[in-house]
Amino acid sequence: MIAAQAKLVYHLNKYYQEKCQSRKAAISKTIREVCKVVSDVLKEVEVQEPRFISSLNEMDNRFEGLEVISPTEFEVVLYLNQMGVFNFVDDGSLPGCAVLKLSDGRKRSMSLWVEFITASGYLSARKIRSRFQTLVAQAVDKCSYRDVVKMVSDTSEVKLRIRDRYIVQITPAFKCTGIWPRSAAHWPLPHIPWPGPNRVAEVKAEGFNLLSKECYSLNGKQSSAESDAWVLQFGEAENRLLLGGCRKKCLSVLKTLRDRHLELPGTPLNNYHMKTLVSYECEKHPRESDWDENNLGDRLNGILLQLISCLQCRRCPHYFLPTLDLFQGKPHSALENAAKQTWRLAREILTNPKSLEKL
Repeated sequence: MIAAQAKLVYHLNKYYQEKCQSRKAAISKTIREVCKVVSDVLKEVEVQEPRFISSLNEMDNRFEGLEVISPTEFEVVLYLNQMGVFNFVDDGSLPGCAVLKLSDGRKRSMSLWVEFITASGYLSARKIRSRFQTLVAQAVDKCSYRDVVKMVSDTSEVKLRIRDRYIVQITPAFKCTGIWPRSAAHWPLPHIPWPGPNRVAEVKAEGFNLLSKECYSLNGKQSSAESDAWVLQFGEAENRLLLGGCRKKCLSVLKTLRDRHLELPGTPLNNYHMKTLVSYECEKHPRESDWDENNLGDRLNGILLQLISCLQCRRCPHYFLPTLDLFQGKPHSALENAAKQTWRLAREILTNPKSLEKL
């Protein structure tokens, strides 16, 4: 048993060195290329409208606010200034979303975003996005990369197609630090020793983002309340949870396997599903020793089996907001197909670790 486990870990480490590292290097190169174009577009936006200031800064070899959705798809979060006169309200009526309401009607004129405030005092995510979309469309025509960048038209999101190869969504957002949403108040679960009080305090201080992007209710149509609402996002908090042990290595292997074998019709799976399942695995295996390098094979196997179970049940709860289903809106046939492919992959890796050389 131990010999089999060691063999799997050996092949996983080899896979990580050869396939995952080359994936990382290729994505880093793409990010540099993409960020040059996006920065140029955002510079033009800022000239037209100083309230939209680019926050795409490079720190410690990574760009703040940039998420890799897949090797050809990225999201850039554009942090807006001054949320001060609004109260953050998440009463659970819109899973995964919250609203920003004027703390006092008399403060309307004090807001930097005064013309985007609705009659009932909400700061409308949709109105801000619509204005931003107009500005980006104008900036694309003026920027020095206009020959290689186009706006994606059939969406209310702000999306750019670069060199006909990459899609970048630019999402206006507010950073909320030092507060924690009521809809995530159940976390951390009281009977689970992970991640421990110090890490919990760090994660909660890190806070979350409020993004201006489409958030659909269960029927897939947007109500007016929803279009004014902001989507909760916990990217930095989630990254903090994955520090230590082989957690990040495990996620890297999962992302590489997804890119190579689970990029399927209907796009049932993305990198964020993988990240979410690693967090759940951390809860199931709360001891640091569970995440030693020599347990990498067990952890990966556990996550793949959990993924199959989620795909078969057609439900993948968000880690911090479990009422939000990350498979919402995905075609059932795509989820079934993904379950079959994941099962094939898991069986192959477990019964013949050497197969990783070809995967």
